[in-house]
Amino acid sequence: MDTKVLLELLCNGNGVSGYEHNLQDAIKSAFNRYTNDIKVDKLGNIIAFKKGVSNSDNIRIMLAAHIDEIGLMVKDIEENGFIRFTNIGGIDSRTILGQEVIVHGKEDLFGVIGSKPPHLQEASEHDKAIKMEDMIIDIGYSKEKVHSLINIGDTITIRRSLTNLQGSRVTAKALDDRAGVAVIYETMKELNKMKHEADVYFVSTVQEEVGMAGAIVSTFGINPDIGIAVDVGFGATPELSKSDSLELGKGPGITLGGNIHPGLRKKLTEVAAEYNIPFQMEITPGLTGTDARAMIMTKEGIPSLVLSIPLRYMHTSVEVVDMVDIKHSAKLLAFFIASISNENLEGLLCY
Repeated sequence: MDTKVLLELLCNGNGVSGYEHNLQDAIKSAFNRYTNDIKVDKLGNIIAFKKGVSNSDNIRIMLAAHIDEIGLMVKDIEENGFIRFTNIGGIDSRTILGQEVIVHGKEDLFGVIGSKPPHLQEASEHDKAIKMEDMIIDIGYSKEKVHSLINIGDTITIRRSLTNLQGSRVTAKALDDRAGVAVIYETMKELNKMKHEADVYFVSTVQEEVGMAGAIVSTFGINPDIGIAVDVGFGATPELSKSDSLELGKGPGITLGGNIHPGLRKKLTEVAAEYNIPFQMEITPGLTGTDARAMIMTKEGIPSLVLSIPLRYMHTSVEVVDMVDIKHSAKLLAFFIASISNENLEGLLCY
């Protein structure tokens, strides 16, 4: 399957944190061709294993990209059939007013998010963002019909399909972090052309947006020698400073900061330079806010890296990435994995 086709399939799907099982079959079907074994753990993490060629105790490298997306949840049904809702994950309520949504009840139901018209607002309300608790979802049915199809706790996603922009850029919901899943899928395909000593675990993690539970348990089970979180970074737009953002189309961001292993980070940049793969530096002094945060604190500690795909308009329904960056990220990861051996690992991990 073409990587862009997989990305479109995943982004158009429904996988709010805690409900990622809706995407399992698509991921397993895609990963199966390029790996030796696939399993799903008790939380729903999909762990695909690709064996290395070493005859000694193989190094274990774990790549993690989270499959969950931010979303909404039904919390009440009004007398007139309007649906009250709350958020799952970090949603900016300013971005959802007027959006089309799908309520995932006994069947998928189309609706719209509305609120009090500006004509009827008090003067004091005009300059204030409308709060989520003051919005409703209207699906057009009576209370009785809504109750027959929808339960409290049903999830809701923004109705949006992946769309091509100009050039090699695409826009969609949930590119955070289904673009990362696309990167690890493309990495599998690249590694299929190479010899690598390390055993590689490609993990589609769950619940990253609500506490990183998926990365915590999967890292504990694998106990890798090296952990790499593949996530998204803030794509450059006019209002962002250059030091806080990444340019689209200029390669992935290699994170530099307190949670990143310096020896591995140096090796990653050397590999990028050796193979002429463009990259950018992403400065993150403290916690990375990615699955790497869970990795570094698992068991005795896992030396970890973060590779960031430049993404604009994070946590909205119109996130934007450049497919070129996905290709470059995968090539960099594949060459990095192929460069790791039993002979050089200890030196790379030394401080």
